[in-house]
Amino acid sequence: MEKQKLVFQKLEREDLVRLLGYFRAQNTKISNFSAGFLYMWSHHMSTHFAEWEDCLILRDMFVGKLYFYYPISKSGDEAAQERALGAIEEYCREEDIRLHLTNVPREKLSALVLRYGDELHLSNIRRWRDYLYLADDFKTFAGGKYSGQRNHINKFKKTYPNYSFAPLKEEELPQAEAFLREYAASQYAKGEFSASEEMNGTFALLPQVFRLNMACGALRVGEKIVALSIGERCGDMLVVHVEKALREYAGAYPTTAQLFAQTFGEGVTYINREDDAGDTGLRKSKLQYLPVGLVDKYNLAVKRTFDGLSKLPKIKTARLTLAEVAERDEAAFAALCRDRELNRFWGYDWRQDAPETVEDQWFLRDIRNDFRQKNELPLGIYCKTTLVGEVVLHHFGYRAQAEIGMRVLPEWQGRGIAKEALLGLMEYGFGKLSLERIEAKCFKENVASAATLKAAGMRVCGEDETYFYFYKTAAM
Repeated sequence: MEKQKLVFQKLEREDLVRLLGYFRAQNTKISNFSAGFLYMWSHHMSTHFAEWEDCLILRDMFVGKLYFYYPISKSGDEAAQERALGAIEEYCREEDIRLHLTNVPREKLSALVLRYGDELHLSNIRRWRDYLYLADDFKTFAGGKYSGQRNHINKFKKTYPNYSFAPLKEEELPQAEAFLREYAASQYAKGEFSASEEMNGTFALLPQVFRLNMACGALRVGEKIVALSIGERCGDMLVVHVEKALREYAGAYPTTAQLFAQTFGEGVTYINREDDAGDTGLRKSKLQYLPVGLVDKYNLAVKRTFDGLSKLPKIKTARLTLAEVAERDEAAFAALCRDRELNRFWGYDWRQDAPETVEDQWFLRDIRNDFRQKNELPLGIYCKTTLVGEVVLHHFGYRAQAEIGMRVLPEWQGRGIAKEALLGLMEYGFGKLSLERIEAKCFKENVASAATLKAAGMRVCGEDETYFYFYKTAAM
């Protein structure tokens, strides 16, 4: 019954070479799925990666939360991408991580809405959307809409008739680095963090363009490099990561943009010139090249119905009340938790998280904190006004599933209380929390627990060396 699990490792720059196949095959139109982007910004992101079937899954940390990139498949297998998405969900469930997705393509959005229902919070931040252009437009700049670009290019060519543009050779790297140092002087002088860090990323990327099989071209006037572009082929688009030109050479930018597209754009449909990061000047410049669209990059926070529960419910059954454990019962609840036999079969040993000195009130605080953090839904089992046990829903998943557990004080066992409590909480879970599947497990030697789970209508669905596994669905 051992499940394959996602294993993430820190993405180091040297890993990108063996991951190139994923980036070259991706068809999301999103520049974040590229070696150049990840290389340039790796020092400012805590990117980790995992491979699942033929899919690559990237993960980053933003503002204290983990975000998982939508999986990309090396072979374009959409079914594999969905299975990889399921692996992310299971990973988050097992690790008690809230599920956040990032860089979700627009075309995947409707399927995710169907997958998660209305338990979603979506955002699509404008400053991070990529600018997408038709490659043929850049190759020709034809028509009246591009008259400004053509005029600048013609002026450049007339002013500098000894210009040339060619792919950079490896032995020419020192010249390119000298150009970047000259260009960088003005960028660093701005004193802007983003400009300086983008420049640092460019310096880091330049020596790697041949190892990463990137497109790199230099515009020269005579022997002097006056502009430089770096990009890479991703699916049917050419992503432009770097485009730098010396401002004193008027027209160098549009000239480089056109010649780069002509030189490296054979067979591509689109040119992706990345985002504007909220820079108003950069936004104006990118819009002047007339994009055919902005590439949406959706962020999704997936919620569970349990996440919206503000207080613990009170559930009535024929003989019992399932409710929040009252303050007056902290001693009885502590006795329940401390019972060695019950604790042995509970599946969680409170001693691993407890302080050296444990007072009765600690146990009550602990379960209340678990509910506040939405890690579990713990309810006391009351027979009239006496606390006789506990029943919980925990291990909530992102496909409307949860795990159930119960324990009853020894002196109250053998009266059908555990079965009644299980049925009461399962009815609440299916009805009020809209769960689709409730699961359970018990130690193989815990024969009584296994019999109770079966009596409550749960079916065996597997076993391993330690546990029997059970489940029940809303339809059963």
